[in-house]
Amino acid sequence: MTNMVCWIIYNGNLTSGKFLDFGTWVDRVAQSRGIHTEIIKNNELIITIEDNKPTIKGPYADHRPDFVIFGDKDIHLARHLEQMNIKVYNSSDSIEICDNKALTYQKLMDHGISMPKTIIAPKIFDGLNVVDFSPYNYIAEEIGFPLVIKEVFGSFGQQVYLIHDYEELLQKVKELGSIPFVFQELIKSSYGKDIRLNVVGDRVVTAMLRTSDNDFRANVSNGGVMQPYNPTQTEIDLAIKCSQIIGTDFAGIDLLFGEDDQPIVCEVNSNAHIRNIYDCTGVDVAEFMIDYILNDLKY
Repeated sequence: MTNMVCWIIYNGNLTSGKFLDFGTWVDRVAQSRGIHTEIIKNNELIITIEDNKPTIKGPYADHRPDFVIFGDKDIHLARHLEQMNIKVYNSSDSIEICDNKALTYQKLMDHGISMPKTIIAPKIFDGLNVVDFSPYNYIAEEIGFPLVIKEVFGSFGQQVYLIHDYEELLQKVKELGSIPFVFQELIKSSYGKDIRLNVVGDRVVTAMLRTSDNDFRANVSNGGVMQPYNPTQTEIDLAIKCSQIIGTDFAGIDLLFGEDDQPIVCEVNSNAHIRNIYDCTGVDVAEFMIDYILNDLKY
C-alpha cells in the first residue's frame, strides 16, 4: 500500500461521458495499486492568489494530493497546481502545446519530424470579420486543393474540414471568423486511415490502425473502424520522439501513411482517451500510466 493521494481532474462543464470515463478508468487502476484517489471536477478547485501565493479555495481547500492526473485542458488550473509544488501528469506546458495544433506543429519543427505542409492562418480578433482575403490566394496556391483546414482547438477529429476548391475555402474562412485555425496539405496516401500509438514514458505500449470507408478522417468517433496494429520501429521511434519533444509523460500520437508508407505526424494528444484502444487491443494503458507515475515519484 502506497498511502499516496491522487487527484484525477476532469472538466465539470462537459456533458460527454468520455471525460468522466477516463477518470474512472484511471481511478480503478490507481486504487488497485493502493493509491487513494479522488475524482474531482475542475470547477471544484477555485484558483486563488492570496497574499502573493497560489492557493485553492472551495470544497478541497484543506486537501492536498501527492500528485494529479490531469484529464482536462484547464491550463490555468494545471499551472496553478504546479505553482503549489504539486506534481501534475501531464504538465501544464505539454497540455497547452497539445491543445493548440499550431503550437504543436511549431514545437515539432526543426527536429526532423515529418509533418504535412502547414500554414497558420492570420489572426483575426474576436468580434471582427475578415476584410482582406488576399492572403488566402497565396495559401491556396502554396498548398493546392484539396486541402485540410483544422481549427487550432478541437478533439475527436471534429473541427477538421476537407476543402475542395477556392470558393469552399473562402466560405469556410468566413464561417470560422476569429476562430484560430491552420491549413494543411491533404496526405492522399493516408485518406481514411491513420495509426494511434499510445506512448507512456519512453515506450509505445500499444497501437491501433483506424480506417474509414466514407470519410478522410479515420477517428472512431467519426465512424472509423479500429484494429490492433503492430507498428514498425520507425513508427515507434517517431511517436516516442514527438512525446519527448513536447514533454508529455503519456500521449496518443496519430500518424499518417506517407508515400511508401513512411510515417507522417498528424497530431499529438496529451489527453488521449484509452477505452477504445483497450476495446481494440486488450491493453490497459492506465496500468502503464500508474506504474510510470509511481516509478517517476520513486515510490
